[in-house]
Amino acid sequence: MAEHNDLGRIGEEKAVEFLLEKGYDILETNWVFDKAEIDIIAQKDNFLAVVEVKTRSSLDFGLPQDFVKPKKIQLLLKAVNEYVISNDLDVEVRFDIIAIHNKKNKFNIEHIEAAFYYF
Repeated sequence: MAEHNDLGRIGEEKAVEFLLEKGYDILETNWVFDKAEIDIIAQKDNFLAVVEVKTRSSLDFGLPQDFVKPKKIQLLLKAVNEYVISNDLDVEVRFDIIAIHNKKNKFNIEHIEAAFYYF
């Protein structure tokens, strides 16, 4: 497996640990619908957090959260809509980003709640 895939997998594991420590219930990881994959679906109280995890080993080309593009947001919207309907959930949906910067095996984690909105 490519090194960047390993880093991404480790980043997602760190994000799950972080959310659990913050009191979230992890409902799904790597949930796929159509062409979309949601990294983490978590719930805390009446909020369903759709979490996109971005992990980088260098900030030379920008912050990890800068790599969540409009096309990805579109796919996340479509996927979470299906998830909520198929699971008959009555929750508020929030889109979060967990941005992780790995520098010499020290992980800096930033949780950006409500990173973007949908209409």
